[in-house]
Amino acid sequence: MSKIAMHCERLRIYVGERDKYQGKIVYKYIMQKAKELDLAGCSVFRGVAGFAHEERMQTNILADVIADLPIVIEIIDNPEHIAKIVPFVNEAVTQGLVTIDQVQVIRYGAHSFLDKHV
Repeated sequence: MSKIAMHCERLRIYVGERDKYQGKIVYKYIMQKAKELDLAGCSVFRGVAGFAHEERMQTNILADVIADLPIVIEIIDNPEHIAKIVPFVNEAVTQGLVTIDQVQVIRYGAHSFLDKHV
């Protein structure tokens, strides 16, 4: 099994589960846009608890009733591909936090979809 290391960027987008853009759930819109732009991948994580400035704390105790927990959307790809989706993120996220940081990706095994991106 071979080890492959490469430098990429990680785009993280923090939004609320109910946040919408043009009538669509924000995290679903961004995930679909990442696929349309042929990015290496996109993962969406639902938080078990969280709060934002000037908002009350949310937990998943009553997740089926509250259903507005924090969502983190994470995309890792090369900087050029990350730059393609940033304008759509800036337009769709009206409340939340967006971060971009450099990461070193270490993969084990055969070639993957990321090969054509880095």
